[in-house]
Amino acid sequence: MNVSMMQVGPIGTNCYILEDETTHQLAVIDPGDEAERIQETLRQLGGQVKYILLTHGHYDHTTAVPDLKKALPQAQVYIHQADANGAGSALFPLAGQVEDLKSYDEGDVLPLGNLNIQVLHTPGHSPGSVTLKVEDVLFTGDTLFCGSCGRTDLRGGSYAQIMQSLKRLGELEGNYHVCPGHDVTSTLERERKNNPFLREAMGQR
Repeated sequence: MNVSMMQVGPIGTNCYILEDETTHQLAVIDPGDEAERIQETLRQLGGQVKYILLTHGHYDHTTAVPDLKKALPQAQVYIHQADANGAGSALFPLAGQVEDLKSYDEGDVLPLGNLNIQVLHTPGHSPGSVTLKVEDVLFTGDTLFCGSCGRTDLRGGSYAQIMQSLKRLGELEGNYHVCPGHDVTSTLERERKNNPFLREAMGQR
C-alpha cells in the first residue's frame, strides 16, 4: 500500500492518493481543489482510479470532484448521504453536480485491489463525516487532527457527537497512522497521549 499526500486549495486541504501496489488501483481521498494538479499527480503514478472518496461534504474537501469525475468517468464517487448536499449548509452542494453520486455508511467495505477500505461513521464536524480505515492507516478528515479536532460551530456540527467519534477512534486497538484533512500526519498513539480533545473524549486528563 502506498499513500501520497498533497495540499490543495486556499486553506491547504490534505488530498490523499491511496494505491494498491499489486493491482495499481487508486483511490483519491478529499480532492478539495486544483483538479488539474491532482490529475497530473495521477498521471505520474499511473494505474487506474477506481474511487473518489469524501470524508465529508465541505467545499474545501470536494471542490475538485466535478472536474475529476469528468476526466475520470470510471471513478465511483462516494460520500455519506448526510453530507451529500454540502454537510447541511450551502458550502458546497455536491448532490446534483456529480452524476451517479454514491453513498457509503458505517460498516461498508470498498475493495481496492487487495486492500479493503472500511467506513466508520464519525459525525461531529458534520453529520456525515466518516473515517476511512485501511490496514494501519486512518483517513480522519476533519474529525481528528494532530493535537486537535475539527470545529463543531458550523451548521450540522455537534461537540457531543465529535467527542463520541473521537472516543471511538481512541479506543481502536493498536496503533495507526493518522492522516487528517489538514495540517501534518500523526499516529493514534501520539494523539492518545497528547491530544487534549481525544483525551477528554476518552475520559482522561
